[in-house]
Amino acid sequence: MNVYDFDKTIFKGDSTAKFFFYCLGKYPKILFSVPKTICAFAMFVLGKKEKTQFKQTMYRFLTYIPDIEKTVEAFWNKYRDNIFDWYRKDKRNDDVIISASPEFLLKEYCEKTLGVECLMASRVDSKTGVYFGFNCHGEEKVLRFREKYPHSHIDTFCSDSLSDAPLARLAKQSFLVDSKGNLREWHL
Repeated sequence: MNVYDFDKTIFKGDSTAKFFFYCLGKYPKILFSVPKTICAFAMFVLGKKEKTQFKQTMYRFLTYIPDIEKTVEAFWNKYRDNIFDWYRKDKRNDDVIISASPEFLLKEYCEKTLGVECLMASRVDSKTGVYFGFNCHGEEKVLRFREKYPHSHIDTFCSDSLSDAPLARLAKQSFLVDSKGNLREWHL
C-alpha cells in the first residue's frame, strides 16, 4: 500500500488555508475570529499552547459559516483539479491519505473525486471547530495508521514535510515533494 500526506504533497497548496480564505470571501464576519487566532498562534510559537489547541482556536471561524456542507462542496468545485499530475498517474485503489487537515474538509473529496477510500485526518467538528482527539500530525499519524492497519506495511510514502519522518520511517521507500510537485528520494 502507498501512503500520502495531502496538503502540498498531492494537493497543490494547503487546503485548510485555501478553505479559510475561500470562506472569508463568502462570509466576511470570519474576520472577528482572527484576533483570537493570532493570539493562539503566538502562544503556540512561545510553547504555551499545543498545536491542537492553536488549531482548535483557528477553526472557530467555522461558527460563522451558515451551511458548512454546501460551502465545502462549493470549495471543492473550485479546487477540484488542484492535484499534482504525478499523483493521478501513480494512484492505486488501496492508497491511504493521512493529513492534519480536517476530515470534514477532505472526506468526500477524497472518496468521490480521487477514489480514495481510506482517509485519516484530524477529527474536527465542522460547526464548532472543536477537536475530537489530537491533530493528525507527526507521531499521531503513526498511531492512527497502526490503529487501523496494525500489521500492514507501507510500500511508498510521500510528504512535503519533515514532520512526517516518523511515518516515512515505516515505508520501504519515501519521497519528499517540493512546491512544484517534484519528488526526490527521502533518505532517513
